[in-house]
Amino acid sequence: MDSDRFQRGQATLSSIHGHIGEGVMKALGDIAPEFARFIIEFPYGDIYARGILSPRERQIATISSLVTLGHSPKELRAHIQGGLNVGCSRQDIVEVIMQMAVYAGFPAAVNALLVAKEVFAELDERGQQAAETGRP
Repeated sequence: MDSDRFQRGQATLSSIHGHIGEGVMKALGDIAPEFARFIIEFPYGDIYARGILSPRERQIATISSLVTLGHSPKELRAHIQGGLNVGCSRQDIVEVIMQMAVYAGFPAAVNALLVAKEVFAELDERGQQAAETGRP
């Protein structure tokens, strides 16, 4: 195992997805630990860490791609959250998804908008709970 790639990948994954990324990797570790390592090393250690595109630009590209695929709601959910974490606004994300209707079709865009709506509602609910309890 290339420890530099792995450590760079872990740092990049954490900077985009926070603790959510760790949970996904742990879940995969139970069934396919090598695959979890591949995800950390290749996409996050090699590609995302290149520094040519900003994290925000990479999340926009990833959200666009996932919308176009049309069959990855869990990944789309994670990358919508990741986009928010790296500076995308909700409006940015909605606009990117709407743009994909031109290329992926309305069903793919509608499904993605509904995923975004769920993510936004969950964040609003957590924010309301944090405001009420004084805890995040």
